Amino acid sequence: MLNVYNILETIRMIQDECLDIRTITMGISLLDCIDTDIDRACEKVYNKIVSKAGKLVPVG
Repeated sequence: MLNVYNILETIRMIQDECLDIRTITMGISLLDCIDTDIDRACEKVYNKIVSKAGKLVPVG
């Protein structure tokens, strides 16, 4: 549940500390990353994210 104090504290941080808040959302299916080996699955997820969204930081 939202707390008024937390909302006001967030606004204060944005104003006083000049925080830059940006969000980029990208839908990526990870179904093809399924693997019985958890380390291999993690590697597949990492590689997919980097290949699909690796250039979003300079763009954003």
